Amino acid sequence: MSEAKILLTRKSGVAVITINRPQVHNAMDRECWRLLRETVQELDFDSSIRVIIITGAGEKAFVAGADVNALLERSVLETLRGENNKTALVIEQCTKPTIAAINGLALGGGCEIALACDLRVAARHARIGQTELNVGILPGAGGTQRMTQLIGLGRAMNMILTGEPLTADEALACGLVTAVVPSEDLMKKVFALSEKLISKSPIILQLAKIAIREGAKTNLSTALLLEMLCQSVVFGTEDHAEGLRAFLEKRSPVYKGG
Repeated sequence: MSEAKILLTRKSGVAVITINRPQVHNAMDRECWRLLRETVQELDFDSSIRVIIITGAGEKAFVAGADVNALLERSVLETLRGENNKTALVIEQCTKPTIAAINGLALGGGCEIALACDLRVAARHARIGQTELNVGILPGAGGTQRMTQLIGLGRAMNMILTGEPLTADEALACGLVTAVVPSEDLMKKVFALSEKLISKSPIILQLAKIAIREGAKTNLSTALLLEMLCQSVVFGTEDHAEGLRAFLEKRSPVYKGG
């Protein structure tokens, strides 16, 4: 029996999704994209999970891109279905905070998976880039858009057109990743970050994500209106009152997600 392409572990409110094809540097075939999408959707509806971490098996690669053999077999009609893009959208629109633990190469589709996550933490030896043009294709899971939104038009243009990946430190300098740590400390850092997120109200985290992500896609006036509406919803929650009471009483808040 073949080994599972996607591994899932749950512990103390944190789910870790591991893309498990180390023999091909965790390259994504069609089944792997589907399984990743379905796993994130499953976790999004799991009330026991507060944070989702995505990483790759082994120490060499997060995801080194799409499986080239699968690309050779893909038709125009199959490409138009946008399966890879749907997976990235599911990650981006997940109501739970998502963290990419970039443990090595994050190239092509791997970079796009990381871009769809809310936060990105990289091991120092990681390399990150949109390398599709090097093999005669384009980014097809949101890379042209999310990269531009994250690091700006000029840097995104350079990365995508040249196909040259950045070092982890270069990615940190331009805001592509949140933090860079020694490889042996990667998961420790990511779990510490997860604990910080778990200490927040889940419903207010969700509203913050909506305000940030959707606001970035529109003009300032509309974005500010969206922020105000999200803030108005916050003031109708029990968690908002609990947070303020806990501050006044000099204690840690106990959020219930309502």
